Amino acid sequence: MPLPPFTESGDLPLGVHRAAFHEVGERFGSATPQRRRVFLRLERLYAIARGTGQLARMIVFGSFVTTKAEPNDVDVFLLMADGFDVSVATGETRLLFDHLAADAHFGASVFWLRRLAASEGEQSAVEYWQVKRDGQRRGVVEIDLGA
Repeated sequence: MPLPPFTESGDLPLGVHRAAFHEVGERFGSATPQRRRVFLRLERLYAIARGTGQLARMIVFGSFVTTKAEPNDVDVFLLMADGFDVSVATGETRLLFDHLAADAHFGASVFWLRRLAASEGEQSAVEYWQVKRDGQRRGVVEIDLGA
């Protein structure tokens, strides 16, 4: 199912919208030079997270998945398998799972937790990222890891 059109406010409609990674690039990562740069960051994050073999779900939210022409960064939430052990991660993988280091190194806001840590359930943890700073709600994109 293709990603839905934007609302009048420039956001995706409320919901968790699944898309293949290439669809995310086509829709959000090519309209401006800044969007291309930010998409390259997302591409790197995706490769590193997938490379752990422990990525369960990846949610992209924030200005990158809006009509904003010049998003500053990309915001992601990574839901990892229960067996994921960040203490054995090295190099860029270690940086990815440290919020401040990820911001400095990748230019991305990265949030993550293990499935078991989603105390109200994994779907609630995913849906949480639909809430904007002002309390309004918007849609988010879930990368289809099987596509």
